Amino acid sequence: MKLVRFGPSGSEKPGIVAADGSIRDLSSVVDDISGAVLSPAGLDRLRAVDPTTLPAAPAGARFGSCVPMPHNFLAVGLNYADHAAESGMPIPKEPILFNKAPTSICGPDDDVVLLKDSAKSDWEVELAFVIGTEAFNVPAEKALDHVAGYCICNDVSERFWQLESTGQWVKGKSGPTYGPVGPWLVTGDEIADPQALAMTLDLNGNRMQTGSTETMIFGVVELIAYISRFMKLVPGDIVTTGTPPGVGMGMKPPVFLKAGDEMVLTVEGLGQQRQKVVAA
Repeated sequence: MKLVRFGPSGSEKPGIVAADGSIRDLSSVVDDISGAVLSPAGLDRLRAVDPTTLPAAPAGARFGSCVPMPHNFLAVGLNYADHAAESGMPIPKEPILFNKAPTSICGPDDDVVLLKDSAKSDWEVELAFVIGTEAFNVPAEKALDHVAGYCICNDVSERFWQLESTGQWVKGKSGPTYGPVGPWLVTGDEIADPQALAMTLDLNGNRMQTGSTETMIFGVVELIAYISRFMKLVPGDIVTTGTPPGVGMGMKPPVFLKAGDEMVLTVEGLGQQRQKVVAA
């Protein structure tokens, strides 16, 4: 299934993508794409619904993030060897974890609003996964049992605040609109192998990032087993898994986002995001 949330920001409704590509309103079935809805039983309940019996979403309705604001919005740094190289950093021996503020989350096609005094905002196309059942001390062989589905995340990053100044990653990753998520939550049964997905990012029509999740250093299974050693993940939590090479800070000279730019992101099987960059 492909699950969505549509409507004005803060008033999104749950939806499902029908076979003909139309968006159908799930409000009569569930309140939101969250909590127990993301469990195996909850998803099975949605699979039993015939989308053609549901009302269609309004034409041109805005997509919100495919899950509501989570308890945890975690990210993995330098999870592609070639991205670590372009960043001038060593390949990590174990996953580098950091937080993005949940308030950074926005819809997949919402404007990215540059932070006031931002000088080095950058793009990162990433595969994200969403937790469906509570995960704590999960063995690797059970890891995927805890995943509700997958989506695209743009891990927008203010590099000066992330790496210079006092060098706190969370500070450079957490601005409002710096975490577009969606458009769809694609359930795990539709993704045969999360480590075999092509991904791209275009900036103003020019291809900047071309990669595949097959080159991730630490895959989804390893990440769930690792992260759940240190914290409890709960349904609806988002973990975004790192980006391939081609980010702005790795270019010579570096290229950073400016008002008027447009980003288009794709991950195989997960749809497309399109964001315009606007000034604060």
